[in-house]
Amino acid sequence: MKNMGLSAICEACHGVLHGPEAGDAEAKGVVIDSRLVEKDFVFIATKGEKVDGHSFIDQVFEKGALAVVCEKLPEKLTGPCILVEDSFVALKEIAKYYRSQLDIPVIGITGSVGKTTTKEFVASVLSRKYKVWFTQGNFNNEVGMPLTILQTREEHEVLVLEMGINHFGEMNRLSAIARPDIMLITNIGQCHLEFLGDRDGVFRAKTECFENLNKNACVILNGDDDKLIKVKEVQGKVPLFFGKEERFDYHVSKKENKGLFGTEAVLESKVSGETIECNIPLPGAHMVNNALAAMAVGEALGLTPDEIEQGIENVPSTKGRSNILSTENYTIIDDCYNANPTSMKAALDLLSLSTGRKVAIMGDMFELGEDEIKLHRETGEYAVKAGIDVIICVGGLSKASYEGTEEAKGERYYFETLDSFLDNMKDILKKNDTILVKASHSMGFESIVKTLQN
Repeated sequence: MKNMGLSAICEACHGVLHGPEAGDAEAKGVVIDSRLVEKDFVFIATKGEKVDGHSFIDQVFEKGALAVVCEKLPEKLTGPCILVEDSFVALKEIAKYYRSQLDIPVIGITGSVGKTTTKEFVASVLSRKYKVWFTQGNFNNEVGMPLTILQTREEHEVLVLEMGINHFGEMNRLSAIARPDIMLITNIGQCHLEFLGDRDGVFRAKTECFENLNKNACVILNGDDDKLIKVKEVQGKVPLFFGKEERFDYHVSKKENKGLFGTEAVLESKVSGETIECNIPLPGAHMVNNALAAMAVGEALGLTPDEIEQGIENVPSTKGRSNILSTENYTIIDDCYNANPTSMKAALDLLSLSTGRKVAIMGDMFELGEDEIKLHRETGEYAVKAGIDVIICVGGLSKASYEGTEEAKGERYYFETLDSFLDNMKDILKKNDTILVKASHSMGFESIVKTLQN
């Protein structure tokens, strides 16, 4: 790791070094999981709800750890320990310092919906030219993002960071660590309203990132979003916009929906004048905007139209996010990683494109604030308008979704708990159904997907 000697790490996290002399050897990695420690790694001992990393200090030194960052010293110092007041704060400070040593472009991606999928599009496109490191899974918060930065190595030429928040101030802290050279915002939706109040609050929280961009940073925004389109300049520069309309810098001139098999589209850039004909493999109209966003980032970093096209056409599907699974009995739209009203309606739109009987299994959406009942009821009403044949609502909040389906012409069911639905599932579903599975992550709907697959 570049310039990551113990003295630099100590200074970065404002710690005090104790224990045996270790010279100023450079760390080869920084982790908070003792199982991931390798020779010459630095282990940051953190206190979790169930496990205290301080209890593993002796073990990590036996595995060859270079040093440990900790809030309390072990009784016997068997290796160099950097004493700090707060290990999680130290993690962020070390990541911030390491980011300052990276001489590569950093792309930050945030938004209410589509962060992870857009990240996959961007990483797939950029990997046609560069060695890219990017957020793995959903490591996008004040622990996951610093760890992603610390996993970047000298061979990497571009870093793509997903940045997720649910409180005011978090994006300010994340962007101060990341210092993006390119900042992309997918949309401003109805999520985390319990903490952010309304969409105006979401907009303010997401755009905190504008305060910490690198000099001459490029800002890329969704022009279809009524909040983002009002951004006229960021740090004296006009943003680039992508969206449906021809007036945007990146737009679609032609598209043909292939249902669950994606979209054939012609993407156009007013910046370069280039046109790209491509097959977007992931289903859903919103995937077109993800492709446009990736095209904008690709052009900003000098990719050719052919490289951008290849990246878009080879973007992988992501577990739990509009992932199409085919079994002997069903076609499953696995979208159970998370949910809010905007993403739920997009998923129902996707389900409506399928042939045969359409089944929506919808669960609770959390962190919606005082309007949570109203928003759940509206998603039920939307499922009816989308022409879904069988609507299944599961969970306490989803009773309101069920009440919103009272005008349904097809079948509708309500189950208070996941277990009660699983007990009755086989009596409702039929062979060749196309089934959407979607809820907030803590509902545990991945068990439904697993059961359907088996």
